[in-house]
Formats: sequence, C-alpha cells, structure tokens
Amino acid sequence: MRYPLYQVDAFTGHLFGGNPAAVMPLEEWLRDDLLQEIAAENNLAETAFFRPGADEAFELRWFTPTVEVDLCGHATLATAFILMTEIDTEMEEVAFDTRSGRLFVRRKRNLFILDFPSHSFSGVDVPGELADAVGAAPSEAFEGPNYLFVYEHESDVATLEPDFSRLGSLLKESGKGITVTAPRESGEGDAASRYFAPAHGIPEDPVTGSAHCMIAPYWAQRLGKSHIHALQISKRGGELFCTLRDDRVEIAGRAVKYLEGIAHIPG
Repeated sequence: MRYPLYQVDAFTGHLFGGNPAAVMPLEEWLRDDLLQEIAAENNLAETAFFRPGADEAFELRWFTPTVEVDLCGHATLATAFILMTEIDTEMEEVAFDTRSGRLFVRRKRNLFILDFPSHSFSGVDVPGELADAVGAAPSEAFEGPNYLFVYEHESDVATLEPDFSRLGSLLKESGKGITVTAPRESGEGDAASRYFAPAHGIPEDPVTGSAHCMIAPYWAQRLGKSHIHALQISKRGGELFCTLRDDRVEIAGRAVKYLEGIAHIPG
C-alpha cells in the first residue's frame, strides 16, 4: 500500500531548525505494531498519524521510535501545518481527538497556535543520583507529568552534559522526561530550556511543545505575566510564544515543510 508522508520542521521559521516530525495521513488505522515500526523507520523524535474522525475533527496519535505517547506539541503543530497548507488551504482551525482529549489548533498568519492543557506540578527534592545524571543540581525542582528543573543562569542549562544511559535507567520506571530551564539572558525571550527523554528513546528533544505545559505556567507565575516568549536552546533551537489562559496554555510557533513523498507499507 502507498501512503503519503511528510516531514516538517516545527517551532522554527527556517529549514534545519526546530524539531522535525513525520506526518502520515490515513483513512483507517493501521495495526499498532505497524504504526510503531513506521515511527522507528522514520527515526525522528515523533511521527504523527491522523485520520478523519467525528464532528469534522481528526483522530491523532503520536509515536516516538520506541513508544506511543500521550501528548506531543511539535508533531501536532506539524500535522496542523500539513492540513492547512497542503490538504485544505482554506482551513483556519482544526480539532484533534487524542489520548489527551480534544485539542485545537488555529492559524494566525504564519503562526499555528496550539490549545493545550496547563499541567499542575509541585515542588520536590531531587534525588542526588538524578541530579548527577543530568549534570548539575538545580536550584528548584518540580514534578508533574514530567520533571521541571530550574537553574539560576541560562549558561547552566546550555552547558549541561547529561549521562543519557544512566538517566534513561533512572527514569525507566516512571517514564518521565526532564525539562531544564533558566531565565533567558542572551537576546530576546523570557525563558530558556532543554528537554531530555531517554526513557522514550529521545536523549534530547530539539523542541518540545508539551514541555511548555509546565514551562509556561511556571514562568508566568514567577514573572507575573501571562505571555511567555520561550526559547529551546538545543543544537537546532526553537521558538515558542506561550499564553496562559486559566487551565490552558496556548503555544504558538511556525513550521516549514522539508519533504513529501510516498511510503510503501505492506498491506
């Protein structure tokens, strides 16, 4: 069988930046093991699969090379980008039914705005071995769906060199990732971050929309404002414009198509 396949760089305005995601439109779901094999073959942080659903929405699923995940920002943005720029150029808003409920994305000129849940979290004491595996102890730490480690300086975050093998072993049981963040000090923006998820087969994710479901509320509270301009300072780098609205976070970013083609999948 032949299926269209796209690759999109998300949360960036230029090629070879941001976070690449594969997007595969389907009419009907393939077997779960086959979806996982396709994601492993693509070998990107995420592959998004979608098909038409109820109420003019689309069903959307996300796979890393090793597991299906509950929420993914950059692959959601990439999927909305393909729907609105390749499949239906008149579309201005789309609804996705996912493992995290119904999610909406709307288009505003060259920005695609994700409507995601704001994640609650609480302060925790960081186990010493986890801090050692990340590379340095944070000044504050929080736990929600993932860990959030806060450092005093952007340079502290930029220079971390995690032991990913050890980190993956420590996080294997919980399946959590770790966001590391600090105040933005070099150039525009409010906050800088990186994200590590070796338990999901992703040592460092280039740009992580879902991590900003914790980053945005943390910095909104700390800085006393609802709009957060966030930079993910991975090697590829990414830019996110976040707005806190009660129990939701709007996460806006740009996207660029890198390739499109045909995947040949056994029937």
